[in-house]
Amino acid sequence: MTKVPVLVTGGAGYIGSHAVLALQDAGWPVCVIDNLVTGFRFAVPEGVPFYQGDIEDAALVARIIAEQGVKAIMHFAGSVVVPESVENPLKYYHNNTVKSRALIEAAVQGGVPHFIFSSTAATYGIPEVSPVREDSAQRPINPYGMSKLMTEAMLADVSAAHPLNFCVLRYFNVAGADPQARTGQSTAGATHLIKVAVEAALGKRESVGVFGTDFATPDGTGVRDYIHVSDLAAAHVLALEALVEAPDRSLTMNCGYGRGFSVLEVLDAVDRVTNRKIVRNMQGRRAGDPDALISDNSRIKATLPWQPAYADLDTIVSHALAWERKLGEIRKGG
Repeated sequence: MTKVPVLVTGGAGYIGSHAVLALQDAGWPVCVIDNLVTGFRFAVPEGVPFYQGDIEDAALVARIIAEQGVKAIMHFAGSVVVPESVENPLKYYHNNTVKSRALIEAAVQGGVPHFIFSSTAATYGIPEVSPVREDSAQRPINPYGMSKLMTEAMLADVSAAHPLNFCVLRYFNVAGADPQARTGQSTAGATHLIKVAVEAALGKRESVGVFGTDFATPDGTGVRDYIHVSDLAAAHVLALEALVEAPDRSLTMNCGYGRGFSVLEVLDAVDRVTNRKIVRNMQGRRAGDPDALISDNSRIKATLPWQPAYADLDTIVSHALAWERKLGEIRKGG
């Protein structure tokens, strides 16, 4: 297979930076655009062409496509904090929908034939059945989920009208960090449970909030499907291969392990890995949190040769912890 040049949007962010490493490791030429609002320049490996700017800047994106000979785009850039999307919906419709429209238009005009989109299980809202299949009803309950769903719809419509095939990957709960500690979740004030928990274990937070203890789950706390970020990045590379091999086919797939862990099980794992006890601050439920959100991942396993390498909660926590320690060193150093 010809390994075509890939543009990664948001490649200085959490998931995007792992995708850059996975592409590099697999021998794909890669370049990055990131406005560094939530990304970090240190997350982009040396030697990777980096453009600081916005995906809404049509002239810049056109220049990158031309300079780098881009034939595929992996689109991670966007805003991802659900409560913030409720408070500031216009920000999310701008960053996640309007800017995606501009990027897709630039792809069409630049003759880019392949597009992989970072979507989310939030497009399902509160599912009636769990595990959730790709053909389950999509009824988002927040602007974040709706902004992503609108972009999914745009891709389907554009693909029908132009020579562009796409893959939509709907993430469940992404966690962990690169096993070699080359990158990880670096955002201050992050809301991901495992990130928050390892911060607490290292003394960066006093406690971890547990939002709801009366869910219809074995221990009363919410159950989620946690996927290691490096397994997720590997899925993106395999999806890219599938798009290149079959340019008339587009794909939509869930990315998860098909099993869930409760909030308390996650905190127990962090206690276990760190050999210390995190203070747990029991609070009321947040509006719209489902009891359980677990992926049916049978489609991705049937479609791609995807074999998760890190589907173990303690491993996910260990990698997150190692990165959190390294991040402290990076910040002390400048």
